[in-house]
Amino acid sequence: MLLASFVMDGQGLGKKSLAASRSWMFIDGSGRTKTLEVDKYAVMHRVGIHARDLRILDPLLSYPSTILGRDRAIVLNLEHIKAIITAEEVLLRNPTLTTLVPIIEELSRRLPVLNNVHDTDGSGVEVNLEHNDVQDQLYIGQELEADENSKASPFEFRALEVALESICSFLDARATELEAAAYPALDELTLKISSRNLDCVRKLKSGITRLTARVQKVRDELEQLLDDDEDMAELYLTRKLVLPVSPDRGSEFPRSPTIGSRITELSKGRTATMYTYGAENDVEELEMLLEAHLMQIDGTLNRLNALREYIDDTEDYINIQLDNHRNQLIQVVLLTGLLCFTVFTAVMFYAHHKGLVGT
Repeated sequence: MLLASFVMDGQGLGKKSLAASRSWMFIDGSGRTKTLEVDKYAVMHRVGIHARDLRILDPLLSYPSTILGRDRAIVLNLEHIKAIITAEEVLLRNPTLTTLVPIIEELSRRLPVLNNVHDTDGSGVEVNLEHNDVQDQLYIGQELEADENSKASPFEFRALEVALESICSFLDARATELEAAAYPALDELTLKISSRNLDCVRKLKSGITRLTARVQKVRDELEQLLDDDEDMAELYLTRKLVLPVSPDRGSEFPRSPTIGSRITELSKGRTATMYTYGAENDVEELEMLLEAHLMQIDGTLNRLNALREYIDDTEDYINIQLDNHRNQLIQVVLLTGLLCFTVFTAVMFYAHHKGLVGT
């Protein structure tokens, strides 16, 4: 029903607009995927974002790494991952890219994992928060609070975690590839200085510089987000559905019937949900999530910096070798010149002594 509603929204708005349709991969809370051809106005109407936010995801435009929290969605632009995450769905831009295949598979596998919370009394009976009364939900919420390991993360955080893991792994893999190619090339250059080896190292150095800049952009975005609690609080989309919404928020874009029903369900179990998702000003869960990936991206950046330092050390060593060769060449030239001058002087002296050359 959620998917059908989205398709209808896309078709209705698509007839009224002249914008070209774009390909989006839709992934719902059960892990089901569907590729849709919808224009930007249908997407804006569905997730409730402005055109300037959607423009960040345009692959034809160059925007820095961005994680934006909006009233009903998270706009995510990290390298090749351009996505919109809501409290119950994920939209991926250009899903036909081969680099997006792993993240689509991971989202389909991991998003449904925590949809239903299982009881821990050993009975093995599945407990669904959406189909129990408030008292049962309160009990389950207290159990979740007592056992931190069974605490269910909101949908948007599970999707965000998959995206961050994917981008960190992607960048780390690119760094590993550069290391595998750079260290042998540098060692070969130290053994034999040739135009071929120098050109190979030059290309590797350019690749390291570009990759370092890409990693640094992702790191800066995570660090900037961690420094602002208000920005982190904006990413708690499920909490916004549960907590009261101010009159000036959410009125700009009409909510879909599905989201409206979701608000009603969550409002009924608000107390239980607060056990799971925390207080309004609590950003500890997201902070831990971002810090873990910041440490991972820091590790990749440190590896690239170490590789860059190794290249710089190799360049210094090559320069020392070249200086030494140059000094040796200068000495040979000077000695050769001195020898020629000495021979010339001796010949002239001998000729003058024999009277072969006039005074």
